[in-house]
Amino acid sequence: MVGIQNATTEPNECIQAGDGTSATNPFESRSLSKRATASEDCLFLNVHVPSNISSNASLPVIVWIHGGGYAAGSASDEAQDFVKETGFQVISVNPQYRLGLFGFLPGHEVKEGGALNAGLLDQQFALQWVQDHIASFGGDPTRVTIWGESAGAGSVLQHVVAHGGNTQPPLFRAAMMSSLFLPFQYEFNDTIPETLYSEVVDQSNCTDAVDRLACLRATDVSVLTAANTNLSDANFFGTFTFVPVIDGDFSIERPIATLNKTQLNGEVLLAVTNAFEGNLFVNQTMFNGTNITLTDYVTQLFSRLNAEQIQHTVDLYSNVSDLPDVVLQANAIMGENIFICPTYFSLQAFGNKSWKGEFAIPPATHGEDLSYYFGTSPTARTFNSTAFFSAFSDSFFNTALFLNASQKIDNSTITPPWATWSEGHTEMLFNQTEGLPSEPVVEAIVTDDGLLGRCEWWRTLAPINAQ
Repeated sequence: MVGIQNATTEPNECIQAGDGTSATNPFESRSLSKRATASEDCLFLNVHVPSNISSNASLPVIVWIHGGGYAAGSASDEAQDFVKETGFQVISVNPQYRLGLFGFLPGHEVKEGGALNAGLLDQQFALQWVQDHIASFGGDPTRVTIWGESAGAGSVLQHVVAHGGNTQPPLFRAAMMSSLFLPFQYEFNDTIPETLYSEVVDQSNCTDAVDRLACLRATDVSVLTAANTNLSDANFFGTFTFVPVIDGDFSIERPIATLNKTQLNGEVLLAVTNAFEGNLFVNQTMFNGTNITLTDYVTQLFSRLNAEQIQHTVDLYSNVSDLPDVVLQANAIMGENIFICPTYFSLQAFGNKSWKGEFAIPPATHGEDLSYYFGTSPTARTFNSTAFFSAFSDSFFNTALFLNASQKIDNSTITPPWATWSEGHTEMLFNQTEGLPSEPVVEAIVTDDGLLGRCEWWRTLAPINAQ
């Protein structure tokens, strides 16, 4: 579509899928329905500008990348709230990107005849668009911050390590990650991605085609959507089927490998994790009245670990005093491997230019922090404290405006001085007191050494787990 369009309604969202619901990992043996508003014609972005912006303005820009496991989500997140919450000192942009098999179909045939990681390339194109055009809206292309939650934060990491951490010309100066999501990221032609591609081909009736990729392109979108949904639902509980792969171009190696080299796009990092990231991605009743053990769970989730590595993992988490039962241990394994430890690896890579926060407002599970970013979502919060909301949300705006989480946009917030994470592994805890009325707790804490030790175990396994 060309020409002037009326930006009076939200765009069609990209075709959606979901996470796995299977009790066992399908990759052991094979070594959301389409919504009314979903469409292949979905590559739009929203630009939110202060109503009182001057003609010669050159404001910082926050690009919000939505989450959803690379399978769901849209530009409907209230990113316009960032403009108001900063006192009309920023412009916000939130792009859409292709999801599920439409954005992350792997395999050598896609490499040879198409584009791997198309969803990430959509995001990159949006960032390039910001560089080329945001000045027309009063934005400063040299002061761009990228921010996302869950797979949105995972996307931020993908751009931090893109092209080996050397994207030229630079597309942003600051990175902000809320609940960084780093699933297993295989080589595009690894056994698992190739099997996944073949399953898409089979479910699309393209198995006998001379050119299977051309057949997929000619297949009705409803058939592809069904395959997208079926394969996503069939995956191991709490995991996602279509995710980024190492493509040799945009993603040239495992993200943790690039982080270990401290080769990075971006100047500073603010990273926040929730206290209980893994709970939503573990079946909380799977151990009830069954013979399933933690060893069984680890074996299914990490299909490429050997018996010795599995046993060490089980022993490591079985001996944590704060994890007295098998459900809590499974929650911690999922949360630390996929979300929390990759966050610390990122903080280490940015050195003295990184800040760490922990969101602990009960229940502090994955996604609970979202309503504390958007000013129009107070009814979704379990803790309605203006002082807390300002302190927490302003942390991100401080970083976007000043490249420093401790330099305040509003000096009245209750956040104390905030050291970088490299200074004694200092974090900022965002919590509340117990009882009624509850009061906000915003204070500096030190990262648990036991947690960091477990993270080092996951770092050693990263080449095997493809992270």
